[in-house]
Amino acid sequence: MSKADKVRKKELQVLAAKAERDIDTEDMPEVTDWSGAVIGKFYRPVKKQVTIRIDADVLAWFRSQGGQYQTEINRALRKHIREHQERRMD
Repeated sequence: MSKADKVRKKELQVLAAKAERDIDTEDMPEVTDWSGAVIGKFYRPVKKQVTIRIDADVLAWFRSQGGQYQTEINRALRKHIREHQERRMD
């Protein structure tokens, strides 16, 4: 860890120990334009390792797409969940 990182870590620890009302935010500009904001950009759900049986052709297709095929399978499953939740709400 570099010296700058150690200093920053110490500053963050001191800040985290303060009560919310004791933190001076006077010099921070107010954010009024959220047009470039991205929802969930830093959200990282907890991962759980499991064993699952997937048809060989389905697995081969995901692997053939390149990149991180497990992430893509997870994305497809999440989309499926959202679609089913939306149908139940209708």
